[in-house]
Amino acid sequence: MAVFKSDIVEDLYEIGEVLGSGHFGQVKKVRERATGTSWAGKFLKIRRKGGSLLGMDRTSVEREVEILQALKHPNIVMLKDVFESRSEMVLVLELISGGELFDFIAEKDNLLETEAIQFMKQILEGLRFMHSNSIAHFDLKPENIMLSEKVSPQLNVKLIDFGLAYRFHQGEEYKSTSGTPQYVGKCVIKLSIGVITYILLSGMSPFQGDTDEETLRNVVAVHYEFEDHYFKTTSSMAKDFIQKLLVKDSRERMTAEECLLHPWIKPITRKQVANRNRSSINMRNFKRFNAKRKWKMSYNMVSVCNRLVNMRLVCKHRSDTDLLQVSPSRCLPFEQLFDR
Repeated sequence: MAVFKSDIVEDLYEIGEVLGSGHFGQVKKVRERATGTSWAGKFLKIRRKGGSLLGMDRTSVEREVEILQALKHPNIVMLKDVFESRSEMVLVLELISGGELFDFIAEKDNLLETEAIQFMKQILEGLRFMHSNSIAHFDLKPENIMLSEKVSPQLNVKLIDFGLAYRFHQGEEYKSTSGTPQYVGKCVIKLSIGVITYILLSGMSPFQGDTDEETLRNVVAVHYEFEDHYFKTTSSMAKDFIQKLLVKDSRERMTAEECLLHPWIKPITRKQVANRNRSSINMRNFKRFNAKRKWKMSYNMVSVCNRLVNMRLVCKHRSDTDLLQVSPSRCLPFEQLFDR
C-alpha cells in the first residue's frame, strides 16, 4: 500500500525552479531543508471525485507511488517522499542531472560495443530487479533511460517514468485501459530491449517502413533485417542477442536474467571477448538518428511495441490481421499511438 505524508511540503523542502511541465502538473527542483540535498519535486493536480475532470486519477498516482516505493535499486529512480493534500500530490524524486543516455552517446566521436554493453547491462539489471518483484515497466523507451550525472567515474544509468508500470500477482487478470480482462503470466515482454539495442548499434529503427501502415505491420509481424550498410561494424554476438529478443512468440524471448548471461553481455571465451573488442556502433548513423528523434515519429518504435503489448492483451483472441483492421474511427491517430 502506498505511504503518503500529510505534512506541508514547503515545511520540509524549499521549492526552486521549474524543471519541466505537463498537462497535470510541474516538476520543480526542491532542496531538503534538513540536509541541503537537492531533489526533483513532481507536483501533480489530482482529480477530485464528483469534481472537475482536470487532473490525474488518484488511483493511477497511488499505483505509481506503490511501485516506486517497492523499487530500491541503483538503476531505478529513487522515490524519497510523497505528500498529499486535497487537490495535489507531490512526489519527491531523485534529481537526475545527466540527461538522456542517447543524448550522451550522440556527443561522443565513437563508441565501442564494450562501452555500449556497460549501458545495456545496467538497464537489464534494473529490469531484472523489477521483474523479480513482478513489476513490468510497459513504457521502456530511450526518453526514459537517463544518466544520474554526465561527469562521473562510473556512469550510472537510471530508468524513470513508472506511470504505466504495473505489478502483477499470480493468477491475476490484467485489465487494460479498455477494461477487458486478459490473463497475463510471468513472462514479461522484452521486445523493447531488442528495439533499443538495435537502435543503439545501428542508428536505425528495426521496423521502420515506407508508410505508417507498413511500419505497424512490421511491428506486429516482428519483421526486421540486419542491413550490411548499418551493421558492418556490429559483432555477430550482438546480432544474436537482438535476434533472441525480437521474436514474435514472447515465450521464446530471453528473460532479463538470460540477457545478462548472454555471451554478448557476459563472454565466456577469449574469442568472444576479442569479437566484442573489435566491434563498434554505427556512430555516424546514430548521430543522425538522434538529431532527428525529438520530432521524427519513427523514433518511437519502442512505444509502439509497448502499446502493442496492451493491444494484444485486449485482442488476445483476435488475429494479427485484426489488429491492423480496427476501424480508424475507433482508434487514436497513429501519431498519438506514439506520443503519450
